[in-house]
Amino acid sequence: MFNWARWAVLGALVLGAGATFAETAIKRFGFGRAATAEEIAGWNIDIDAEGLFLPPGAGTVAQGEAIYEIQCAKCHGEFGEGSGLNPALAGGKGSLATPDPVKTVGSFWPYAPPLFDYVRRTMPFTAPLSLTAEETYALVGYVLHLNDLLPAEAKVDAAALRALRMPNRDGFVVEGDRRQESATKPCMVKCRKEPPRVISASPPPSR
Repeated sequence: MFNWARWAVLGALVLGAGATFAETAIKRFGFGRAATAEEIAGWNIDIDAEGLFLPPGAGTVAQGEAIYEIQCAKCHGEFGEGSGLNPALAGGKGSLATPDPVKTVGSFWPYAPPLFDYVRRTMPFTAPLSLTAEETYALVGYVLHLNDLLPAEAKVDAAALRALRMPNRDGFVVEGDRRQESATKPCMVKCRKEPPRVISASPPPSR
């Protein structure tokens, strides 16, 4: 399972290492400069699982539907079903434990606030970081609505995303926790109960 806490810590370490490298490069090679507070602020927009750094603003599911039709439907399908190589955003409920899991916002994501972060940073594909906070809240709300997690008349803001409990919240592990082990002892020796059989074979080489 993907560990959100581990990657958040790793991201912080990478940013810290990058800052240290920049300072070293300035001193050693005599070029470059330290980033300004304004420049750092432009990139320091990550949203954690608890949504502590969500920006002010709000949007509605109805507003999000209009944005989705223009910016997203071409790639992700009219109802979030996916299109071509572009992934589905909705559906997949109850599929994660099957041999063919469908990982969507509704079936897979454990927290709602990081969805705001992802949409703001990467969407629309041709113009990332172009949506306002209000547009992003609205679009996130509509995607959640497609997954039956918000009603059509819902208003979406920071408080609403923090309060929303996603269906797969308990499907991830926290650092230090052990994964649930099987109650039965796995078979390690002479496990096959019937003789092997050939189900396909390559044709003999031509001469």
